[in-house]
Amino acid sequence: MASGPFCAGCGGGTVLNVFTHAIDELGIDPKDIVSVTGIGCSAWIPSPYYKADTLHTTHGRPIAFATGVKIMKPNMKVIVIAGDGDIAGIGGNHLIHAARRNIDLTVFLINNSIYAMTGGQVAPTTPYGVRATTTPYGNLEPDFDVARLVVSAGASYVARWTTYQVFNLLKSMKEAITKKGFSFIEIVSQCPVSYGKMIGKHRASDFLKTYKESSIPFSRAEKMSEKELKGKIVIGKFVDRDRPEFTESLRRLNKERIIKPTAEATEDTRG
Repeated sequence: MASGPFCAGCGGGTVLNVFTHAIDELGIDPKDIVSVTGIGCSAWIPSPYYKADTLHTTHGRPIAFATGVKIMKPNMKVIVIAGDGDIAGIGGNHLIHAARRNIDLTVFLINNSIYAMTGGQVAPTTPYGVRATTTPYGNLEPDFDVARLVVSAGASYVARWTTYQVFNLLKSMKEAITKKGFSFIEIVSQCPVSYGKMIGKHRASDFLKTYKESSIPFSRAEKMSEKELKGKIVIGKFVDRDRPEFTESLRRLNKERIIKPTAEATEDTRG
């Protein structure tokens, strides 16, 4: 159960707990962290609870703001925590391009399958057929497989867990935070209030039981058919690879093409 800005049973409190443990176990000074959020339930995870700098940005733009922070402050740990509507919906364009650039950001997407805070509208992660306030006769759009989308876009690290696998999530968060390049974890999280009323689940325990019974490890899922995977949640580490990181490449380019030629030109003028 969660308190404060979280509704009763919300998974945001679990994510906050695990995130705090990850930072503590890594021994990272909160002064070296900038958390970036958008608008929505998940935006309350790093603030007001976490004593580190937090940017609350416009809806759909946390990754864009985080990109600017990382370019100007490359030594900071820049961590984006936001919901599926914020990152995969309105901010989907920023998500795929940040992964393509492989900029050194850590992104935790909290997937509760709906726009929860603003009335229960359908989201890009809402399963097909589910009724929402904006799809009263059922959702006709297939839901995004966000983790696989980010893998295809080029991220260095991608994983998916639910709020049931807290110890796996803790380990994965630590890996993502310390990974050089764009790291991304999709966290499937319960929403008993907005999403639960749409599907007949009104308690956190109902969701957690489903997560326990429906979760399939990535290694096992690779050998299953699409029919066998229907209704399942594929969890685990999808990819962990090394690629050139954007801010390092940008600084190297600036040094070679801008700073050095300018210095040489100045010397020539003086001579």
